[in-house]
Amino acid sequence: MNRERALKVVLVLVGLIFLLGVYPLMMFLWPSGWRWQPNQPKYEQMILGVYATLGIFLLLASRNPSANRSLIAFTAWSSLVHAAIMSVQAFQNASERGHLLGDVPALIIVGVALIALAPAKQSA
Repeated sequence: MNRERALKVVLVLVGLIFLLGVYPLMMFLWPSGWRWQPNQPKYEQMILGVYATLGIFLLLASRNPSANRSLIAFTAWSSLVHAAIMSVQAFQNASERGHLLGDVPALIIVGVALIALAPAKQSA
């Protein structure tokens, strides 16, 4: 599989997970690894809205990754920053350590995969 095809597959997978997977992970499947305590419905609604929207745009970007380099870079780097902040917060609050096995590694994988597969910058 060539690099562009692999990137398209990753964009579709991440897009679908962001759009359809975060809610079940947060609410039902693995709350300790994906949901911050105490239950904060306004935060959860906000983060679900942001990730669902990003998921839709990643699915659209999968059609032509080269034309969507900035979105791919934003997703990669914001995922790494999000993972770093969450890691610090999880180490500071023992009740949140489940995130170190849940969404933190998932966000690192997303960031690294997108950086590794990012389309080359087009020359002028």
